Amino acid sequence: MSWLTRDMALERLGIKSQTLYAYVSRGLVNAKPDERDPRASLYAAADIAALVKRRRSGRRREAIASAAIAWGDPVMETKITTVRDGRLIYRGEDALKLAVSATLEDAAALLWQVPVPPMSAQRQIEPDRSMPPRERAFLFLAEEAARGVPVFGRARASLGEEAALLLSGFASALTGARSRGAFHQRLGRFWTLKPDGIDLVRRTLVLIADHELNPSTFAARVAASTGAPLAACALAGLSTLSGPLHGEASARALDYLKRACAEGPDAALQALARRQEKIPATGHALYRGGDPRAAALLRWMQPDADLKRAIKAAEKASGEAANVDMALAALTLRLGLSDDAPFLLFASGRMAGWMAHAIEQAESGQPIRPRANYAGPFPK
Repeated sequence: MSWLTRDMALERLGIKSQTLYAYVSRGLVNAKPDERDPRASLYAAADIAALVKRRRSGRRREAIASAAIAWGDPVMETKITTVRDGRLIYRGEDALKLAVSATLEDAAALLWQVPVPPMSAQRQIEPDRSMPPRERAFLFLAEEAARGVPVFGRARASLGEEAALLLSGFASALTGARSRGAFHQRLGRFWTLKPDGIDLVRRTLVLIADHELNPSTFAARVAASTGAPLAACALAGLSTLSGPLHGEASARALDYLKRACAEGPDAALQALARRQEKIPATGHALYRGGDPRAAALLRWMQPDADLKRAIKAAEKASGEAANVDMALAALTLRLGLSDDAPFLLFASGRMAGWMAHAIEQAESGQPIRPRANYAGPFPK
């Protein structure tokens, strides 16, 4: 990545220094200290070029809307999570550092900003064990949504208590068991994991808990903006997560890793090429230097030689680092979990984030109702 001095950045943008600092604080321009002068900063040339291009486009309303909807400018304010300078931050705390010792319940208490730790609430249900875990999860939230209470006008403490019960009930639904303890412990018993595997699940859940305004979180916020019950907001998130471009992205990574470990990375990559498929689970638009969640998980799990070769081959062929979907797939093989484990882990951790955003959106009292740019015909 190339970098510009402050004067160079100001000249190219034609702005004052205060505006440049505002761009940095909003995450539009990456900055780093100048090694030659600790008092000065350098600014990412690619970010400056993108801003210049945007200004030259005239910033028409259509262009702004088109850019904002996919990895563009922020479209709403939140105090919950951000990605800044390659770091994932939960309410001012580094998510990677939090994952070293925190449970999902700890992360949820932080994200929800509730006075009582969520672990104080335990919800026990009688799930249908004849159904797969994924179906039980959808059914649980659907039933809770059908009889839920709207979120409008309720105190944060009340919403936090309900969110804690939903999180606990979701664990019962996934595992098909009336058990107690932290979420990762219940999953550990469900998958009959050893202590080191249970700890990896704990760390994974914390890292997955939230990720700014991703598609499933946006869906949860839209539902909350109408006053829908908390379970309905989580169900909106879960439904969006089920898409192949979101929570199911790990499924393709898992297929690749299985073949690469069995037949070698070259054979697996050639199979992708024959099907004209992209290399899965590499690169991330929010992390130019690589997804830190993936790097941390892969470091913690210490994959065997075959897994390492498969991941390195995918990174080399794509020219981008593995993202968290690849790490979830690798974790599934490392712990010998079922093929649905990446989705279950993703949904479990993200339950905390969906409900955090639903609570924040409900408190704002603002509906989310964007306008569409009509491109169809008009009547004569």
